[in-house]
Amino acid sequence: MKSVFGNGGRWLCATVVALSVSATGASVAGADSASGGKELVVLGDSFSANAWDLMDPSNSCLRHGKTAWPAQLGGLMGVYGTDEMVDPSCPGASIDSGPGWTLAQETQKADKAGAFGPNTKLVTLQFGLNDHWGQSKQTLWNSLPGCVFDLIDGCGPDSVAQGRMTDYNGVSGALFADRMRNAVTYIRYYAPNAHIVLVGYPELFPSGTDVVCLNFFGVAPFVQPRGSAVVEYFDRIEQAQREAAQLLNLDFLDARALTTGHGLCSAEPWLNGVADPRTDIDGLFFHPSSKGDAVVADAIYDRYGK
Repeated sequence: MKSVFGNGGRWLCATVVALSVSATGASVAGADSASGGKELVVLGDSFSANAWDLMDPSNSCLRHGKTAWPAQLGGLMGVYGTDEMVDPSCPGASIDSGPGWTLAQETQKADKAGAFGPNTKLVTLQFGLNDHWGQSKQTLWNSLPGCVFDLIDGCGPDSVAQGRMTDYNGVSGALFADRMRNAVTYIRYYAPNAHIVLVGYPELFPSGTDVVCLNFFGVAPFVQPRGSAVVEYFDRIEQAQREAAQLLNLDFLDARALTTGHGLCSAEPWLNGVADPRTDIDGLFFHPSSKGDAVVADAIYDRYGK
């Protein structure tokens, strides 16, 4: 398979290494010159970036939340705002579905910044929610108006066949691992001393519930009583991440366990509603508040950052 990243000795070597492990997924190729690596490298979607720049229609991914868990983790490690931290995480990013940034593209961007080398200490990956699964081309984000917020038809199991919800039946740990394998192989090859951690998603809704909530202004909760498809999707993504981490020999950070009891429907949410003063009033809704991100940052630092 042709590399999506160009040419050069290191690029070719990376492709050979990746293809020797798996013939599936996009080949990842590296920077033109070797690097000692950066201490912290963050690759992920909006749950890592935790910011959305409405003034940037090109979505160049330059904006990141100042209280996002990578920023807090970088502060704990003493590398935030320095040359020792590289963070190309981007809202809308996927493993390989597009049309936004993909894991392979973020890996290339980080590598061109000299991210990977023998001095790289920690690489975090947080992906999966924005991908297409099964036969569906629907995404979770696009499912919000036609499924999650649809009080007439609801967002139950039938919404998948109706094309209103992404196909959670197609989510599996084996496929998740296959789609990430080339990038992980590349990172491991050029950053052999790094901990590579697949970071899970926080609890938005308790497993097994049918109810999906979002609070507006702290006083007007929206409640979808038939939201089981959304909950099932989060459950399957979490299980697939866990299985993929085992298959790829990665560490898995169980963010759901760390945030249990603090989802969007809870009395003490650690995720943002819409202008909800109980969390971050200007925070990205459906995404972690500064408190929720602090819990994840502290856990990663305690295990891998010291």
